[in-house]
Amino acid sequence: MCRAILVLEDGAVFEGRSFTGDCETTGEVVFNTSMAGYQEILTDPSYCGQMVTMTYPLIGNYGINFMDVESERIQVRALLVREYHESPSNWRSEGSLASYLRTSGIPGVEGLDTRALTRHIRLRGAMKAALSTRDLDRDSLIEKARFAPDMNGLDLVKEVTCKKPMLWRDGQMVALESGLERFVWPKTGRFKVAALDYGIKYNILRSLEKRGCDVIVLPAHLAWQDVERLEPDGIFLSNGPGDPAAVGYAIENIKALIGKKPMFGICLGHQLVGIALGAKTFKLKFGHRGANQPVKNLKNGKIEITSQNHGFCVELESLNNPSVELSHINLNDGTVEGLIHKDIPLFSVQYHPEASPGPHDAAYLFERFTEMMRLFKDKKRR
Repeated sequence: MCRAILVLEDGAVFEGRSFTGDCETTGEVVFNTSMAGYQEILTDPSYCGQMVTMTYPLIGNYGINFMDVESERIQVRALLVREYHESPSNWRSEGSLASYLRTSGIPGVEGLDTRALTRHIRLRGAMKAALSTRDLDRDSLIEKARFAPDMNGLDLVKEVTCKKPMLWRDGQMVALESGLERFVWPKTGRFKVAALDYGIKYNILRSLEKRGCDVIVLPAHLAWQDVERLEPDGIFLSNGPGDPAAVGYAIENIKALIGKKPMFGICLGHQLVGIALGAKTFKLKFGHRGANQPVKNLKNGKIEITSQNHGFCVELESLNNPSVELSHINLNDGTVEGLIHKDIPLFSVQYHPEASPGPHDAAYLFERFTEMMRLFKDKKRR
């Protein structure tokens, strides 16, 4: 192991040791409060551009496997932990966390005072930082941190969206046999879902497939006319990274598609729906990242324990559309967690129902989407 230094843009310094070798990178430093699931966190496209601090002190003890991934690659800029366990023990383990990170060229640093780092972020807010084993000069690293791209106004969706349309089939992405213009839905009798990929997690696709959906995954920049030509039963808007206000092409597409088919948005998809319906978004001080966020369902009064990963939020005060209702709120800070349209089949949530928090508190949302598609199809037949 070699000495590593993390320097935040405000000058705060945290020292540790790299367990993946020589490294240098920059990015926004955030923290996640989950006790497990580090592999899912590493591969979640919503973490694109960020260095993730795990608040749970021991990381790596159950290794990694090649099933528990949420995308095709590791998405984080670096993993920051208190103590790395180099000898995993789990019957599903297929390798160590260090080798997994090293293969992708992603730094892993241990020995950091993650409690102090987390507290600093909670007090000062998430901020840019530079991490290095090569350059150990504080002033030099501060400059590198300050010149790193700012999350505000940054379109990261273009870095994580699929490059061409893909079909989700039997738990994996499959290339289309022909171009999109010649695509024909499988004759399965299942619901046909067009998923706009802003950084979609595989477990969302698994959840849709499990509930009787055939899913085509579409690039975020695809024109709304091309989505409409597919004649899906429903449109899904995925999670993803960065500032929703910066993804103007996605907002315009959503505006054009609203009301034409049942629509369901999660995380970034929820924020984009909010903007398309006239609301504004803002950056949270340090975001919501973890598997223990309490959310109140305003329709039935029930409390859901949710998994979340986002740094931006829909601004409650800007929700002036009389046709839009607030459906869920965060009980920690009162922020918007869900929206529902009174007149058309559209709803969205800020949290991740596919991540099995609670563990099944939010699974009903996928059933709501399929029921919405069924009712919409029945209405069209009449």
